[in-house]
Amino acid sequence: MKNLLNRIFDNKKTPSDADSQQARGLLIFSNTTEVIKAEEVLKSSGYQIGVVSPPAQYRTGCDLAIDFPLVEQLGIVRRLKEEGIAPLDVLPLSGDRLEPLKLCRITDFGDYLMIKAANMKITVHKLSWKIVNISGGGCPDVPYLASEMIGKRLSDAPNPRKLGYTLCAYSLSVAYEEALKIMEEQRC
Repeated sequence: MKNLLNRIFDNKKTPSDADSQQARGLLIFSNTTEVIKAEEVLKSSGYQIGVVSPPAQYRTGCDLAIDFPLVEQLGIVRRLKEEGIAPLDVLPLSGDRLEPLKLCRITDFGDYLMIKAANMKITVHKLSWKIVNISGGGCPDVPYLASEMIGKRLSDAPNPRKLGYTLCAYSLSVAYEEALKIMEEQRC
């Protein structure tokens, strides 16, 4: 029965594709750890969700939220409850005032590419793929993350998610993965 339900509901769509016209929702959590855990649970369950910055009026100390197709709400909340993760609130997004902010911003400086995710930035030399700078954040592990990554080729550098457990490590990981994706696309 579970396999049948999985096949029926397996046709999930990404938030950035055709679903952009569908009703969207946000899951609000009390802290970053819950967002990271919920992201892992939902992605491993096949849901195509995204981590975003919530609109200012819904920030509760955690600058991250999960964006999802509202039609998936029942299954997503049920799956999170199975894992003991309960969002503080589930918000339907309507109108421009409630639009979540993109987590990543990309700036092209010609020879260099800077990816900013939340409060963390990674800058990469486009020709050599070498990480030339990591900045931002106020977490105690930022100097360690920078020392482990600066000077290495992007593809050889460790994923910050494996090195740290703070919001800064998570945000840097998002920027790192986006930079890898962009550089791989430019190689083709």
